[in-house]
Amino acid sequence: MTALRYDVNLSILFTELPLLQRPAAAAACGFDAVEMWWPFDGPVPADSELDALAGALDDAGVSLVGLNFDAGHMPSGDRGLLSSRSTSRRFRDNIDVTVGFAERMGCRVLNALYGNTSDDTEHDLALENLALAVTAARPIGATVVIEALNSHENTRYPLTSSKAALEVVDQVPGTAFLADFYHLARMGEDLPALIASSAGRFGHVQIADVPGRGQPGTGELDYAELLTLLAASPYDGPVGLEYKPVGPSADSFGWLEDMP
Repeated sequence: MTALRYDVNLSILFTELPLLQRPAAAAACGFDAVEMWWPFDGPVPADSELDALAGALDDAGVSLVGLNFDAGHMPSGDRGLLSSRSTSRRFRDNIDVTVGFAERMGCRVLNALYGNTSDDTEHDLALENLALAVTAARPIGATVVIEALNSHENTRYPLTSSKAALEVVDQVPGTAFLADFYHLARMGEDLPALIASSAGRFGHVQIADVPGRGQPGTGELDYAELLTLLAASPYDGPVGLEYKPVGPSADSFGWLEDMP
């Protein structure tokens, strides 16, 4: 069994601070790796915005291990751009920017949220856009991952189980499954069984406790067991902390002392 490596999602942790101050805050808490959702307002930010974020990451000495493609305006309920005719162009405009920034920062996991069901949803279009993302990501050695979300909070998102997400992965070579234990547990999945059957297909893992999405130890999941199983599995990537901290972010990491 190997020790797991943990990273902090700066889009949900350290939000007490402006984005460009969060990498240093994560480093001050002992982390050397971070991930984030698409952090810009549109698909093609100005070079100065990209430079500022790269500088903040470099100055803090943290590596970027996961990055979302543009997923729309998530505070308003958007959950991706892949599957809709009305948003497909925005996704395609974002591909080269995301891959270019990932190459610059050494990031090798790129998350493409599928998109909410709408009047113009087309599954074949989603697969086509995923294939375009894979083609762009392959030369830098990056993997495009597909995520299932829970339907309690994401009522129009169609991929709500590991089975549904893995079916998409099966249709697009070069993709992998983003196993978000919080979303999967909210949908009643047997996480130990999933780790046993499918950890070799995980492209990334994210965690939070259930039902409140707080840090492990604030809810129902036995993370000591789950992470021990994960550490003994074929999965060898980082574990993203993607939770809403109960209290200040910097005070929310004590549970890690008892984890593999």
